[in-house]
Amino acid sequence: MNNEYVSMWKDLGLNLEAHDALLSVLGNAYKDIFLAQKNRPEGMGYFDFVMSEVHGLRIKELLDEKLQGRKIIGSYCVFVPEEIALAANATLVGLCSGADFAMEEVERYLPRNTCALIKSSFGFKLGKVCPYLESADMIVGENTCDGKKKAYESLGSLVDNLYIMDLPQMKSDQGRDLLRHEYNRFKNAVEELTGVAITTASLKEAIKTVNAKRSALHRLSMLRKAEPVPISGLDALLANQVFFYDNPARFTEAVNKICDEVENRIEKKQGIALEKTPRILLSGCPMAVPNWKLPWIIETSGAVIVGEESCVGERGVRNLTKDSGTTVDELMDAITDRYFKVDCAIFTPNEDRLEHIVDMAKTYKADGVIHYCLQFCHPYIMESIPVEKALEEKNIPCLRIETDYGMEDVGQVKTRVEAFIELIKD
Repeated sequence: MNNEYVSMWKDLGLNLEAHDALLSVLGNAYKDIFLAQKNRPEGMGYFDFVMSEVHGLRIKELLDEKLQGRKIIGSYCVFVPEEIALAANATLVGLCSGADFAMEEVERYLPRNTCALIKSSFGFKLGKVCPYLESADMIVGENTCDGKKKAYESLGSLVDNLYIMDLPQMKSDQGRDLLRHEYNRFKNAVEELTGVAITTASLKEAIKTVNAKRSALHRLSMLRKAEPVPISGLDALLANQVFFYDNPARFTEAVNKICDEVENRIEKKQGIALEKTPRILLSGCPMAVPNWKLPWIIETSGAVIVGEESCVGERGVRNLTKDSGTTVDELMDAITDRYFKVDCAIFTPNEDRLEHIVDMAKTYKADGVIHYCLQFCHPYIMESIPVEKALEEKNIPCLRIETDYGMEDVGQVKTRVEAFIELIKD
């Protein structure tokens, strides 16, 4: 490992021994899951490089930005508007929450039956292994579910730069007004953090940058409708995950290059699996790095994932922000309207999400839907049965999987997935 990185991690206060262990596990898993795939698009080499440097070169880039006076804002949720951060000369990055770490310490702060994603976010902090968290000038928590809302009360004792954003629970005029108020409050907090006033011009430019990033990923998603499928679900998920870490302009360019390559594959009828391979839509909880267990199981069991109905997937990128406003207030309204369309399971009622899952299954020509829930993630667990019923009414097979980040249940999950794939085969 680059000695410069070791010095950098030490200066950030990371536990070097624990961090080395994490990187070793991550590297081995990446090799076994991603690099073992055959017939990958050549453009995926960029994302392989990004993952090899996700705690190295990318962190150095962020620290170099800080030296130049730019602020780093860490976020756990797609409801935190990247447009506002960029417009105030800040960089928004995702924070680590996709693997179990330091669980004994975590359970001194949180009950054992807490959602794995929430426990993971604490584990990376308590274990001192997330350089993004330690680099951040502001950490944004959001009151999506009850678990997060109460957990942030404890996280506040572990960090000194935690900002809490309230979120509506109903799609109503009052809910939209709450979100607009919260985004204005966040805008003020970011301006205070950076010392930079957001202008109409800077907000327009930020919207343009984020729209381009989302458009590139959505373009990739649409190409997965092809038969045979031109890119694996694992590789598409990886692009969706890197979305939260990488430099926006560089990321957009890399994704569009892959799209160009994939379009060429489609013209030549080149796929990563044979025609008539069962096509799966994966729906439900977000999958942060390195949560690759279920997609890996699915794609080593005779099927291919053609879409993700998830915050780390289509839910996070399918809607763009209108940039036609001529004032900061008008653009803030547009940002609010865009994010208010996100159909997270925190909302009640949430008919939009049920309809969208059915539409996605048809659009991507899915033979079946696997609805993924993290254990103790109550919003998605509660919504899984209505999702299954909505799909059954349209004669679309659905399998509900509830699991965590551990590998102990791989055999059991694989058996259920293989049986489901056999069921939906032509």
